[in-house]
Amino acid sequence: MNAPLDGILVIALEQAVAAPFCTSRLADAGARVIKIERAEGDFARAYDHVAHGESAYFVWLNRGKESIVLDIKQPEDAALLARMIARADVLVQNLAPGAAERAGFGSEALRAKHPRLITCDISGYGEDGPYRDMKAYDLLIQCETGLASITGAPEAPGRVGVSVADIACGMYAHAGVLQALYERERTGRGRGVSVSLFDAIADWMTVPLLHQDYGGKAPRRVGLNHPSIAPYGAFALGDGHAVVISIQNEREWRRLCEVALERPELATDPRFASGTARVANRPALDAAIGAVFAAMNREEARERLSRAGIAFGSVNGVAELSTHPQLRRIAVDTPTGPVSMVAPPQRWNDDAFAPNPVPTIGQHNESVRWEFAE
Repeated sequence: MNAPLDGILVIALEQAVAAPFCTSRLADAGARVIKIERAEGDFARAYDHVAHGESAYFVWLNRGKESIVLDIKQPEDAALLARMIARADVLVQNLAPGAAERAGFGSEALRAKHPRLITCDISGYGEDGPYRDMKAYDLLIQCETGLASITGAPEAPGRVGVSVADIACGMYAHAGVLQALYERERTGRGRGVSVSLFDAIADWMTVPLLHQDYGGKAPRRVGLNHPSIAPYGAFALGDGHAVVISIQNEREWRRLCEVALERPELATDPRFASGTARVANRPALDAAIGAVFAAMNREEARERLSRAGIAFGSVNGVAELSTHPQLRRIAVDTPTGPVSMVAPPQRWNDDAFAPNPVPTIGQHNESVRWEFAE
């Protein structure tokens, strides 16, 4: 059966993470994605060399694409790119602020010339505003949006351990392109969509922002705890492991006390008799629960929590993720050998996902130049 985006041509003036995330998911759905690279390649190719000499980020986000090297400052290559765009359905770009326009590939002008074209511009801070021309990278955005201020242990802000700003922006860009493709089916006209890293994380920060604006203060950093629900966090076990539990309502609180902790009196203790009371008295609450868990090993804690019907999880490292029984993997061919990586989250009821390979720099130079020759 045909993939959902068979026949869709995407031109990707992209680098790093956000735009490649977007276009990799379009490629996974069957779109033909032609990636434009500099002579030295997308700089994400050199982020590290952990996957058979390939960059972990690059192999994750560039499977299924074609690669052509262009210098769009050169008239011949710029003319080739213009011919490619003339036949494209989608153009995605995340060059430095203003670079696409200076090279003659501004989105508005392209859509005026090619009414069916969908353009997606990805930036750090958006198309307007005082930060418009600033460069932006993931950690900078985590800090600018306040995400770092609510992340980490109480004593210091922390970085989310993956490039969450880039990934969030790439997800929103992907959704925007799909919306525009669907709209074009009805109207026959393309649309321009722009997404910024700042806007993506600002959206994810809505709940802390509402606490600040309407409650007078943002959530505090509480490490492996939830800032407004208790108990919802990590507790040390006697064997050196830790368990995370989540209580969502009063029924679960009673079951935790009676069955898992075998401390039924805690359920009716006035300090812990409601969700707000438990949050207000979190140190005493954590001490009482922690004393019980400290006498258990991991298997005993799992058995008691399962019997009580309490949601729980383990505080795993990446090594534990690598061998996790729930982890699904795919094998992706790269220029230096196959790499086992995480399978796409979507599971389709009637089709198995078969990933296409990661390209070398300029692997498709000859074929693409021939195809789009004058």
